[in-house]
Amino acid sequence: MKMGYIKLALYKVISFDKIPSTQTMAQDLISEHRAGDHTVVVAAAQSAGRGRFRRKWVSHHGNLYASFIYGCEERDARLSYAIALAVADTLFSFGIVPTIKWPNDILVDNKKISGILIEYYGRFVIVGIGINIATNPTVAEYKTTKINDFIMASEKDVLSRLMKNLDKWINADFAVVRSRWMSMATGLNTPVKYRGATAELIGINESGALVLRCGTRYVLAYGDEIIV
Repeated sequence: MKMGYIKLALYKVISFDKIPSTQTMAQDLISEHRAGDHTVVVAAAQSAGRGRFRRKWVSHHGNLYASFIYGCEERDARLSYAIALAVADTLFSFGIVPTIKWPNDILVDNKKISGILIEYYGRFVIVGIGINIATNPTVAEYKTTKINDFIMASEKDVLSRLMKNLDKWINADFAVVRSRWMSMATGLNTPVKYRGATAELIGINESGALVLRCGTRYVLAYGDEIIV
C-alpha cells in the first residue's frame, strides 16, 4: 500500500539565514496561507531548533536544517519510515553507509548524523530534518558525526538529493519501505521498555506499528509507548 496522499511535485524553497526554528516558521507560513504542499523552509542556522519532546537541536551554520510541508488529510504511522529511508539514501549517494535507530535517528558508525521530527498541523504534515554536514555538536547523551568527515558536500547538494529521495520513498509501496527499513534498522531483537516492562523489538508490521515480543505474547505499539 502506498502513502498516496503525498504526490510528486516541484518544491518551493523558502530560505532564511537564521531563524528560531524552521518547524515554527513552517507553521506560521501555513497559518498565513503563504506556504502549502511541497514547500520547504530552510535555514542556515537556528536559534531554537528542536527535536522530539522539544529537546534542543544545536543548529550552527554549515549544516542542513529544513522543514518540508506536505498536504496530508490524515496521520499515517508509515510515513516516518519512508522519511528515514530518504535521509539514509541521501547519505548513501555520498558513499556514506548509515543505519536507522527508531524512532528518528540516522547513525553512521553508531554516531548520530541526522534527526527527524514529524508534526501534523491542520491539513498538513511538517517533516523537519537536520543533517550534520560541516559541523557536529558535542552532546553528552550520544556521539555525533558529519558528512564532511567522509566527503566534502554543500548544503545545496544535500538538499537537492534529499528532495528527490523524499518523493521516491514517500511514494513507494510500503512493503518495499518496510523491507528496506528492517534491513537498515539497528536495535532489532534487543530489549526495550514498554509500559514499564521489558519487551523485545521485533520489527514493524504492514501498518507501521512496532511489533514487540513480551514473553510469549506479541503486541503492537505506536509512537511513544516504548523507550529504546
